[in-house]
Formats: sequence, C-alpha cells, structure tokens
Amino acid sequence: MKRTGVLLINLGTPDAPTPAAVGRYLREFLMDRFVMDIPAVWRWLLVNVVIVPRRKKQSARLYQKIHTEQGSPLQVNTRELARAVANQLVYRNGSYVVEFAMRYGQPSISSALAKLCAARVSRILTLPIYPQYAESSFETAVVETKRNAGELGCAELVSFLAPFYDEPGYIGSCAEHIAEHLEQKSPQHLVFSFHGLPVRHVKRLDLTKEHCLIKRDCCRQITEVNRNCYRAQSFVTARAIAGRLGLKEESYTVSFQSRLGRAEWLEPQTEVVLRQLAGTGVRRLAVFSPSFVVDCLETLEEIAIRGREVFMNAGGDEFTLVPSLNIHPRWVTTVADWIADEC
Repeated sequence: MKRTGVLLINLGTPDAPTPAAVGRYLREFLMDRFVMDIPAVWRWLLVNVVIVPRRKKQSARLYQKIHTEQGSPLQVNTRELARAVANQLVYRNGSYVVEFAMRYGQPSISSALAKLCAARVSRILTLPIYPQYAESSFETAVVETKRNAGELGCAELVSFLAPFYDEPGYIGSCAEHIAEHLEQKSPQHLVFSFHGLPVRHVKRLDLTKEHCLIKRDCCRQITEVNRNCYRAQSFVTARAIAGRLGLKEESYTVSFQSRLGRAEWLEPQTEVVLRQLAGTGVRRLAVFSPSFVVDCLETLEEIAIRGREVFMNAGGDEFTLVPSLNIHPRWVTTVADWIADEC
C-alpha cells in the first residue's frame, strides 16, 4: 500500500527561553523577506543592530512566563496535534506518516521532509496551520517547503492544502470549542483577537490599488480582488463563528494583536479594544484568538496575562481566555478529514 506523508507546519519558537536562544530565533524570523519586507542590507542592519539586541532579553522574560517542563507550549501543542491527527488517520483508508515542522526553529522543515522521504511516502500533503492567508505566515511556509523539497529531490511529491479561514469544519470546531469553554461562564462580550499585520502587507496584495483599506466596506465579502486579504478573511472567520454561536453583531468585536515596530498595523488593536470595552461598562469579557490553532506566546502571555491586566485595570471584573483549539476532538477529526479527502 502506498504511504502518504503529512506535514503540519507552524510558525516556530525559540529552542529555550533564554536571551541567546530567543536572539537566534528572532534573527531567523525577522530576516525573512516575507516578514520584514525592506531591502536586505537595511533588514540585516535593523535586525542585528537594533531589534535583536534590544528585544532578546525582554522577549526571553515573556517566554519564561509560559515555558513548561515539556518545553515551549507552541512546540508541545503542535506535536500533540500531529500525534492526535496521526492516531485519527489510523482509522481511515490508506497509510499515513505524519510529521510536524516549524518555519523558524526546530524541528525544521528540511528535517521533517527528510523523515517523510526516508519513510518512502508516495506524496507529501502539507498543511501550514494558519487559517488566514498572509505572505508572512502561509506564503513563506510554502516557499520554504518547496525550496527544501527541491534540495532533497522530492519536490514533485509535495502539495499544499489551502488556508481554511471559512472551512465549515474549522468554523464548527471553533464554535463548539468556545461554547464548551464558556458553558459555565456568562461573558457580556466576546473579542476575536487575530494576529496583527502591517497595513502595507495587506495593500500590496490588492492589484487594483483601489479596494483594500480604501473602500469603506472593502472586507464585507471575499471577491477576486481581495481573495488573499488577511483582514477580509479574518472578518469572514469571525462572522462565521459568531453566526454558529448565535451572537448578535453588537456582542462581539474583531481586533488585532502583536503589533511590532512603528509601521501602521491593522486596527483596532486588541489592547485598545480591551480598555475601551471596560470603559463602556463591559465587566465580564471572553477572548478567543482564531488565527492561532494551538496555544503559544501570543495567547498564553500576550492575552491571558497582559490582556487580562489591561482589562482588569480598566475596570473589568472577569476575564476569560478561550484556549486555542489545540487537540479538541472535533478539530483533530476535521484535520484528519481534510487529509483523507485529498487521498
């Protein structure tokens, strides 16, 4: 029986919560032209002379707050997702070998592809586990996978599953997970906090230069013009989940987190939204981050710790982080279904 290789790709994490390890990770991450889209010479100077020396100690302290005995939550949770999906695929027709990799850090895409090739798979289905499309997440994972596959001589085996921002299985998994987690809670408002993105990253994908962030309702629906627009896809995701939960439009807010640098980023910023909601009388708040399918620094520290502090200090009484999907049974089944359907 032919064996199908499956590769789940996540963003990445430092090898350890130390300044040295964080510095290595930040250099690899920020030197990616898809992440920091400025000329290579200026990017090198900015990353190595300005950003990393200033941020590595600060960022290491943040990673230390969430580090576990098993390791980095992002790596641990991604590994567990890969294992859970592999276990699900045992019950499907066909034979599968599942690996996971990080775009930055370990395990590398190259090492994961090498393992799949050594297992003599007949094809490699690759799923970058980013629901919404962005060049700095999905596209760079695709480009790096193709490059490494070419070097290993297995490029013809590799194919990719598309971003799944509106896939019913993903939307249903999120809605079911949120409902279960908030069953014993009674939040007055739900914030969908997506990872942020520089505005220029969104605008440069608009070939017309007349639509994205120019037209007032540019993200109301997905069209050929904005089919790869991260912001539009984020709103589609939020509306779909809210619809499944039966939420009225005034009961939830879409925001964007993790701003870096002085460039203009997508708004509204999550920190600002949390403060504003408390100021308008919301005392019980829940936050879910649909752009992260496993918990990581951005959910466990930025939202659960700093976000909570912002909301409570602004007058809130109860703050609930809805965890990422991680290995929620319906989510695991959904991913396994996607893979089996492709075979």
